[in-house]
Amino acid sequence: MTYELLGIIVLWTFLFGYLIVASVDFGAGFFSFDAKYRKNDFVLNKVIQRYLSPVWEVTNVFLIFFLIGIIGFFPDSAYYYGTALLIPGSIAVILLAIRGSYYAFNTYGAEESKLFSFLYGATGLLIPASLTVVLTVSLGGYIQVSDGNVSLLYGELFTSIYSWSVVLLAIASVLFISAMFLVYYAGKAQDHEALATVRKYALSWAGPTILMGIIVFMLLSQRNATQFNNMLDLWWAFAVSAVAFAGAVYLVWQKRSYGTAFLLVTIQYFTAFFAYGSAHLPYLLYPHLTIYDGFTNESMALALIIAFVAGLFLLIPSLYLLMRMFLFDPEYVQGKK
Repeated sequence: MTYELLGIIVLWTFLFGYLIVASVDFGAGFFSFDAKYRKNDFVLNKVIQRYLSPVWEVTNVFLIFFLIGIIGFFPDSAYYYGTALLIPGSIAVILLAIRGSYYAFNTYGAEESKLFSFLYGATGLLIPASLTVVLTVSLGGYIQVSDGNVSLLYGELFTSIYSWSVVLLAIASVLFISAMFLVYYAGKAQDHEALATVRKYALSWAGPTILMGIIVFMLLSQRNATQFNNMLDLWWAFAVSAVAFAGAVYLVWQKRSYGTAFLLVTIQYFTAFFAYGSAHLPYLLYPHLTIYDGFTNESMALALIIAFVAGLFLLIPSLYLLMRMFLFDPEYVQGKK
């Protein structure tokens, strides 16, 4: 296995970690605002706050690792993506800052504002929508390179059916992943009222999620035939993903084994996410940039791989301890401490 391939696998692993952890966070924020809007926040907020309180400060660690790594392994990516996505990237940073401000005010006991609650819920949908621009742009056709100048074709991006379908898939996925986790967490907390509510959320968002996945897959054939054909070659991975999705929904429908259901959701997105990434190779930005273009030297690559793998082995036990000591502590999860 080449350093280029090993490097992108490490980075994709961190990005997948962010996909799962951040989705739970973003979706929980939207559900919290939705509950307040419907004036039944007393049902959900205890469960949501017990999850978010110890977790919100570590959510973006995966994203930071990925951003540092992509620039370290593939310096040229900073030129292409940094130039073209300056405005979308800045919007994402502002949204993350707004979300962080809400956490800070809420944690340190400031009086809750309806405006901040709205922004908190809205950013839960707008952040994943803005971040998916990177995946959309990477397919090609949205960036123009002329005489060394890189520019984003905003007209093409905002009028593209594929672009908007990816945004809708991201939003549906965030809400589905979050709802499935909250079903598991509410079950662990033995909060039957909250469990009934989030179970409805999970089942409600299952249909839109799989529907948007199919729509995006079909539209991809028109957008990038090369990647579409590569994904067809990996049909078995998407079949595993579909079976895992069906199993997770079935368990929630049957009101049992919520932990297994969330594990199946993780498997669902793991197989689909890595199959999508494999089909995209060797391109980082089609057709301008591959993983072999502008790759850092071998000494730096080896050092980065060691550092990132070591970071991953530190991060995973840390998250385990966080979950063991706080999230899934029998007394904490039930609100007794």
